[in-house]
Amino acid sequence: MSSIDEIKARIDIVDLVAESVQLRRTGKNYSGFCPFHPNVRTPSFVVFQETGTWRCFGQCNEGGDIFRFVMKKENWDFGEALRYLAEKAGVQLKPQTAEEQAAEEEHGLLRSLLEEAVTFYRHNLLNTPPGQQALDYLRKRGLKDETLEAFGLGYAPNAWEAAINHFKEKGYSEQELTEAGLVTARESGGIYDRFRHRIMIPIRDEHGRMAGFGARILNPDDVPKFLNSPQTPVFDKGRLLYGLDRARKAIRSGDQAV
Repeated sequence: MSSIDEIKARIDIVDLVAESVQLRRTGKNYSGFCPFHPNVRTPSFVVFQETGTWRCFGQCNEGGDIFRFVMKKENWDFGEALRYLAEKAGVQLKPQTAEEQAAEEEHGLLRSLLEEAVTFYRHNLLNTPPGQQALDYLRKRGLKDETLEAFGLGYAPNAWEAAINHFKEKGYSEQELTEAGLVTARESGGIYDRFRHRIMIPIRDEHGRMAGFGARILNPDDVPKFLNSPQTPVFDKGRLLYGLDRARKAIRSGDQAV
């Protein structure tokens, strides 16, 4: 288990957020007023204890894990948030070479970016007219809203630079977007959104960490029918089994996997 995984295992995201945000239990999740934008009317900030993530469905449309929460709250980079949360969790960061430390911080940053991408695509599914088409399609396929929320399904806008513009405004570089697998490089130079007009399905590793996306077409004339994230530092299709993170408890209790 990496230091990042150990920190996440020891720190309950609800306890962490509750230190600065008054939360109220709503079903299996928790909600409150978003600490990142002025708002005293609508509790648009939701903490998902099961996945260890948070999301604002209001003005700022932010989201992520415990690292992203601390980074945004304190205006720190990933390394600063890692050291703070390690101390808080009582996790001793293992001595690392400069290359190992850089790789771990890169992986953490990419996963935080991918968590924000889940929020971005989810927002487009629930709050835009084009997303309504995707939402109607999913409901006609028999998927309930609770299922859509549990798996974080979203919608990628039918535009070449929607994700690019969104994440550049949040301070991410083209290189980071490329390494996360959210964009593709043009042969003539520049980049464009890899996923366009597709239903977005988050893919997590066995620990529940964001790794990439699977994307399904809405237009039957589009190809390919399914498009996955490319190979990235955190996404290796051959080593990932979709849904394993959610099945681990059942596998342990039943002592078998089908």
